[in-house]
Amino acid sequence: MTQIWIYQIPLPEGLQMEQFTDLFNWLDIEGLEEEEFQIRVYVNSDNSYEFEEHLSNVTSNYGITFTKEPMEEKNWNEDWERSFQPVRIGHIAGIRASFHPPFEGVQHDIIINPKMSFGTGHHATTRQVMQIMSKLPIEGSKVLDCGSGTGILAILAAKMGAAPVVAVDNDRWCFENHLENNELNQVDTAVLLGTLEDVQEDHFDLVLANIQRNFLLEFMADLAAKIAPQGYIIISGFLPSDNKDILDRALECHLHALYASESENWSCILLQKQR
Repeated sequence: MTQIWIYQIPLPEGLQMEQFTDLFNWLDIEGLEEEEFQIRVYVNSDNSYEFEEHLSNVTSNYGITFTKEPMEEKNWNEDWERSFQPVRIGHIAGIRASFHPPFEGVQHDIIINPKMSFGTGHHATTRQVMQIMSKLPIEGSKVLDCGSGTGILAILAAKMGAAPVVAVDNDRWCFENHLENNELNQVDTAVLLGTLEDVQEDHFDLVLANIQRNFLLEFMADLAAKIAPQGYIIISGFLPSDNKDILDRALECHLHALYASESENWSCILLQKQR
């Protein structure tokens, strides 16, 4: 049986948390949790050698040490019931686990059993993306969710009438979790395990990229190539201090900003493809 290891790594002096997590997000890991002064990284034993080789360089460069322990087997349902609270996004959506009662007075009831995947509606980036989605003509549109996590944004798009909806994530936990959440919500989004390169379709009316700064800067042109002329992209997962770099790169790819929001020191921007 495969073992999952938990690495507890302290935040080096002089680094912001986002800068620190960026050092690990590109690796083949099972999950990453941010705490006040450290991160917890979950690594499959099959990938631990490569991870520890990278971690050795990081700890040497920053003069820090780490601890490592095996992840205990646990009943995830009991954990969710103790810690996962429903969240309401205005009148747009109510996000809950399968053991919570449905919301009243919302347009879309979304069931998410999160496990170790990102996307429960509690994070400011997810909420902002959903709020912008509610202002767009989603019904009948073709949507791509890049870095889909639990699938929450893709599922909302499907419930809003988008078709087809394609989602891609390179994390197997997210892939399997998204498939489970599709079934819970009785939607049919196409879920891919892989990267943006594995998405064969293009001419999407809307692309969702709630991911992180470095990915957006590196792959903005690839994201833009997936968008139909006059189509939209909603990006989030970066700090307001990164807005200029993000917007400059977007302009190079003929993406013009239409709307921006900020919440809890996280930015979210709606752009439209001009050619």
